[in-house]
Amino acid sequence: MRRREKWLPSGRFALGAALVCVPLVLALFGPLFAGEPGPRATSFTLGGGHWLGTDFVGRDVWWQVLFGGRPVVVVALAATTLAYLVALPVGLISALTHRTWLEEVLMRPLDVLLAVPSLLMILLVASVFSPGAAGLALLVALVNIPDAARIVRAAAADVASRPAVEALRMQGESWWRIAVGHVGRSILRPLAADAGVRLTGVLYLVATAAFLGIGVAPDAADWAVMVDRNRTGLFVQPWAVVVPALLIVTLTMGCNLLFDALLSAGRDVTPERVVVRRGVDVRDRTKEPRP
Repeated sequence: MRRREKWLPSGRFALGAALVCVPLVLALFGPLFAGEPGPRATSFTLGGGHWLGTDFVGRDVWWQVLFGGRPVVVVALAATTLAYLVALPVGLISALTHRTWLEEVLMRPLDVLLAVPSLLMILLVASVFSPGAAGLALLVALVNIPDAARIVRAAAADVASRPAVEALRMQGESWWRIAVGHVGRSILRPLAADAGVRLTGVLYLVATAAFLGIGVAPDAADWAVMVDRNRTGLFVQPWAVVVPALLIVTLTMGCNLLFDALLSAGRDVTPERVVVRRGVDVRDRTKEPRP
């Protein structure tokens, strides 16, 4: 039988959840409590009824913090989801197909995209078009698809070469049941590990694009835009730069710690999968149990 360690919240899990909670709550629910922006004050004002002062054009920094997280978080989550929606079927088909030409057709164009730096591709597209938030999410997803598809293919190819998959094929199981029901379930752990790192990279890429003015208006209430527009007054009004920058860093660090803790918990002690169908018993051992 498969034995699993108990799922207990470790220190990394608690720290990661705490770090993620603050920026995520501000991003998702902050606009509901922000209210209407107050009258503008003189640039870079501290105090005067403004908790964190005002920015370079006199807008309330706290109000912008409440409004500025949703674009970054929503675009990053949408881009990561879109990347995996394409990378998963492409990687699974490439790993399970016996047709070399099909694998070449699927993977070689992705290798070409992988050779172009992510930010350079976004800058090239943005120089021709003016993408909004949806366009930025599509661009970021596009530059992440090649790497994600290669990881899916590598993880799935290892599982596809095992006797259990061959036994399922001999039993006449459908491709969908083999690819999703067996191979897909077997690669959840490496995909979860990749998702944590990829989400962090996507967050930084989205923030960098917004910092450069891609996908957002120059005066938008956005954490990355706040850092860019207020950096000249860092020593006069530091909160307009420090607070949004810390929220972005906290979110990325929390995601990494949270995924790492979730992967460490509940790991298999004796991972043995047994496939018994129509009288066939194929034991797929990824690690021999300790004596």
